[in-house]
Amino acid sequence: MTHLRITPTTDGPLEVDGEATIVAPDGTVIKETTKTYLCRCGESKSKPFCDGSHKRVNWSEKN
Repeated sequence: MTHLRITPTTDGPLEVDGEATIVAPDGTVIKETTKTYLCRCGESKSKPFCDGSHKRVNWSEKN
């Protein structure tokens, strides 16, 4: 069994570590990976993946 760990980074994306398959709502596989970062701020131009926009908009998980 492979373990998957999802960790929220401080004022940034979710870090996904372990074998994961990211799937679109229509069932299309977007990415198979062992490490990726998922957007939490909602500003990424490459959703669901983080593109660093949280830094540009000064996003904080506390807001």
